[in-house]
Amino acid sequence: MDIVVFVLQVLAQTLSIYTLVLLVRVLLSWFPNLDWSNPILSSVSAITDPYLNAFRGLIPPVGGLDLSSLVAFVALQLAQSLLGFGATSLAGSGIGY
Repeated sequence: MDIVVFVLQVLAQTLSIYTLVLLVRVLLSWFPNLDWSNPILSSVSAITDPYLNAFRGLIPPVGGLDLSSLVAFVALQLAQSLLGFGATSLAGSGIGY
């Protein structure tokens, strides 16, 4: 298997896993009484908050709702699609090193 295609596929799969972690983070934010000092919740927050904060700086809350997570999901899906398309295109064309 071509190394470039393999790397693109691994990156696309990593983004898929990160999307699931981000979904868990967003869903958990709906429960205000959670103890975020819990090691598991703290780890999820530490992994996802820097990415979400990048979008929170761009999109202000609307009516008390934080819509930045929607844009974050769209950006992840776009990146994942581009990586998958790139891997498929390279594998189909036979371009490699």
